[in-house]
Amino acid sequence: MEMLYYTIAAVLLYLVSDWILNRIEIRRGERFEHRSLIFFAIILVLAVVVFNLIQRLLPVQ
Repeated sequence: MEMLYYTIAAVLLYLVSDWILNRIEIRRGERFEHRSLIFFAIILVLAVVVFNLIQRLLPVQ
């Protein structure tokens, strides 16, 4: 069941990170030159937070 939680979280993190990056680029008025690096930074920060939260909320086995 734990694998399912992490898989769902990963898919949601991808979608949310893409949405955040698009919002930033719309406010800026143009695309970033190194878009993939900025996307990676956003998804990395979100993944660390969300995966840590999942780990804390799951019961100890």
